[in-house]
Amino acid sequence: MITQIYSIQTVQEALDCVAAGADYIGVAAATSMRLPAEVSLETGLEIFAAIGKQAKKVALTVADNPEPIYQVIEQLKPDVIHVCGNRYYATPKFAETARRLHKGLEVLQAIPVTGPDAIEQAEHYARFCDAIILDSVDPKIAGIGAAGIVHDWAISSEICRRLEKLGCKVILAGGLGPNNVADAIRQVRPWGVDSFTKTSIKLADGASRKDPALVKLFIERAQAAAKELGI
Repeated sequence: MITQIYSIQTVQEALDCVAAGADYIGVAAATSMRLPAEVSLETGLEIFAAIGKQAKKVALTVADNPEPIYQVIEQLKPDVIHVCGNRYYATPKFAETARRLHKGLEVLQAIPVTGPDAIEQAEHYARFCDAIILDSVDPKIAGIGAAGIVHDWAISSEICRRLEKLGCKVILAGGLGPNNVADAIRQVRPWGVDSFTKTSIKLADGASRKDPALVKLFIERAQAAAKELGI
């Protein structure tokens, strides 16, 4: 079971998450749209340099056109580019160009699980993306994700079943934390699980920071559930 932790804002947070056993470390890369816990490309470079090969490096963007995303790829050289804008989705041409810009890059497309139509949508993107992340939506937040709420896991379970036949990896996100990740894995059986809001602490100024203890507990419970199921 792959564990992915967002949104890392400092080198120390990244190292804490790696020490806790995170497989994928995600940063919200600054583009023209503001994101919760986003970092500048300069900070993103520092974080990725500190991680090295200890974990996969993921860059998330909610840009509404491909050009800023290409810039993120060229500057950060992530292992994975996470496309989660609610106005721009990956296309076959985008995926081809992105992989050409950085050899070995994987394309991760976010799917908003707001109803059964997410199933057909996920099947479409699975045909040219390397992975799909199933996430919740908060209309007050740009892009798909960072909502801190769960969605209908029955829909996500059906998507996992179908995309496994297509050879596409599925990461489950949306309000996952130590309290519910085991149940989510049992019901959905994804390839990986993702956490942002439920492994973070809200600060007085409205910002957030990662809680290493919550991250560790999230990972431990995810791995225990996967071992129990033999996945």
